[in-house]
Amino acid sequence: MTSSIGRNLLRNAQLTFFPLCCILFLSGCSALTTRIGTGVANDLSSAILNHDDLETVRDGAPAYLLMVDSFVQDDDASPKLLQAAAQLYAAYAAVFVEQPDRAKRLSSRARRYGERALCGEASPDAASVTIDFGECGWSGLPHESLVGELDKLGQKNTASLYAFTLSWLGWIRAHSDDFVALADLPKVETALNTLRSLDPEYEAANIQLYLGILNTLRPPALGGKPEVGRQHFERAVQLSGGRDLSAKVEYARGYAKLVYDRELHDRLLKEVMDASIEYPGYTLTNALAQRQAEELLKSADDYF
Repeated sequence: MTSSIGRNLLRNAQLTFFPLCCILFLSGCSALTTRIGTGVANDLSSAILNHDDLETVRDGAPAYLLMVDSFVQDDDASPKLLQAAAQLYAAYAAVFVEQPDRAKRLSSRARRYGERALCGEASPDAASVTIDFGECGWSGLPHESLVGELDKLGQKNTASLYAFTLSWLGWIRAHSDDFVALADLPKVETALNTLRSLDPEYEAANIQLYLGILNTLRPPALGGKPEVGRQHFERAVQLSGGRDLSAKVEYARGYAKLVYDRELHDRLLKEVMDASIEYPGYTLTNALAQRQAEELLKSADDYF
C-alpha cells in the first residue's frame, strides 16, 4: 500500500509552498502570490514526479513540509491549500518515513489537514464534533453517521473528499498495529464509493486501486474479498493504461500473495521490472514500484 498511497498523493498535491511564494506572501502580495504560485507549483510538481532519484526528492521534501505548515496554520486556510498539505504530508510519511512513531505523527497531521479541507467546504453543521482549526470530526463518526454526512456532499466536494480519504488511508497504514485504526477501513471504503458516485471519472484508476487494496487486506475468513479485490486491481491496471507500475505491484502483493498464486505474483512483478519507468507524471513513483517489485521477487521463495 505504501507505493500506491505515496504515488497518488505526490501526483495530486499542488505544491503551492516554495521560496518565491513565501517571499511574496510575507510581502503582503497575496493576489500576486496566488497567480504566480499556481504556475510555479505546477512546474515544481512536474519536476518532482518526473525525477528518477527517490533519495533526492526525499531529502528536499522536508523544507516544503515546513512551508506548507506556515500557510495553513490559520483557521481560514483555503481548502486547496489544505488538500495540498494533506497529500504532501501523507505522501512523505508513506514513501519516505521508516520510523513507525514518526510515520504516525506525520500521517496524523496529514489526516487533520485533509479533514479541515473537507470541513471547510461542507455545510456549517456538517458532522457533530467541532475541533480546533475547523476540523469537524468526520473521522471519529460512527459508520452510519458518516454515511449521512457523505450523502450531503456534492461534486464540488470531490477533490477535498479525495484528499481526506487518501490521507485517512495513509493514517490507517501508519497505525496498522492498532485494531481501532483498522476498524476505520469500512469507513474509508464507503468514502471511496462516495467518490465514485460523485464523479465516476475522477481519479478512477486510483480509486479502483484502493478498493482492490481494501478488499485484500484481510483473508476471506476475516472478511476479506479477494475476488472482488482482483476485479478492482485489473480495472485499475486497465484504466492506467500500463503507465502506473504500482498498480501491478499492489495486485501482486495484495491479491496474488493472499491466494498463494505464485505464477501470477511473479508474472506481474517481472512485467514491472521489464517496463520503462519514464512516463510523464509517473517516473518517480514507477522507480519506487520497481524497487519494491525487486524486493518482493527476492522474498517470494520464503513466502510461497
